[in-house]
Amino acid sequence: MAVYKHNYQAYSGPLTSSTLRFLILARYAYQRIFGSRIFLALFLVCFVPPLGGAVFIYLQHNAKALQILQIPIDELIPIDAAFFQTLLYIQSSLGFLLAVMVGPGLISPDLTNNALPLYLSRPLTRRDYVIGKISALLILLSAVTWIPLSALFFFQARMAGWAWLWEHLRLETAIFTGSWLWMLVISLLALALSAWVRWKPIAGALIFGVFIVGGGFGALVNAILFTHWGSLINIGELMDIAWRYLFRGEGPSGSLPVWAAFAGLLGFCGFCLLLLSKKLKAYEVVRS
Repeated sequence: MAVYKHNYQAYSGPLTSSTLRFLILARYAYQRIFGSRIFLALFLVCFVPPLGGAVFIYLQHNAKALQILQIPIDELIPIDAAFFQTLLYIQSSLGFLLAVMVGPGLISPDLTNNALPLYLSRPLTRRDYVIGKISALLILLSAVTWIPLSALFFFQARMAGWAWLWEHLRLETAIFTGSWLWMLVISLLALALSAWVRWKPIAGALIFGVFIVGGGFGALVNAILFTHWGSLINIGELMDIAWRYLFRGEGPSGSLPVWAAFAGLLGFCGFCLLLLSKKLKAYEVVRS
């Protein structure tokens, strides 16, 4: 049928609210991400440690089960700050692998194929585009970090009694704050590298490189200059200092002060945002 014989009509279906329009980008990203069997297998593995933690908490409060398994009560690990901090270390490590698999492919295809002007020509701002892309990572990482750990915290509170909840309420704050601080750092890093390095394998390798090279160079600066301020470029150490303070209220011994660790992490997030703002434009000027 010839084109002129078609009767074209405007779209009359439901419209997405402008405040939630960025979630469209996350939805289509998940359709591609969960199409990978390798990713799906790794995503399911991420729930094994929380499941093991739930079983451990249940055994702590079930004397009959301990008697059947012949496990002495005094040999069990206490459910305290160290328990939840260790679980957060495990979950963040698994989430790091998820971010390495997902992050480099969020922005680089759009820039490689010059598709960004098509996004921004629609009722979608640069802020919506960035929020939509980063929400794909934040929602995914939330599912394996603070959400299951918070469920374990309230499960322990249910088993131990509400007195335990009020006594250890700081732990839930530490789980939520520590998880979100780590998620923002790793998500912004992955998006920045995805925008500047258009080859996904290299971008994924550079995410590892930022932590490995940064840690090594920071240790070198500390050794040469006899200082601790070189650790400001060691993201892993900064995160460790922040988590120890949040979970145990401990300040670092012979290392950076707590305020410097938080300032370094926030400064790193700001630097990644600056890299994104420099790269994400509605048009590109090509000089011949």
